[in-house]
Amino acid sequence: MAGKITIDIEKCKGCGLCVAVCPKGSIVISEQSNSKGDYPARPTNSDCTGCCNCAVVCPDAAIEVQNDDSDRIKTTSHQAKKNNRARLVEDRR
Repeated sequence: MAGKITIDIEKCKGCGLCVAVCPKGSIVISEQSNSKGDYPARPTNSDCTGCCNCAVVCPDAAIEVQNDDSDRIKTTSHQAKKNNRARLVEDRR
């Protein structure tokens, strides 16, 4: 399944956790800073599988993953910690 990553660059502080857990290397740290002076992560969206690992580990909830079926998926870190696995919550807008 293909996916698309969206990162809120103003929320992202560039910790790099998402880069480390992406199995396909679909996220890199940007060379441009945001308004706070942080260098946020940015998606390359090449080879993204839609696994949501990046959204699960993001401490700032700055990442959304959209799968090819057009469902927006968000994860909450407290749920992942509670169950030691990601629970996905559909964000209906």
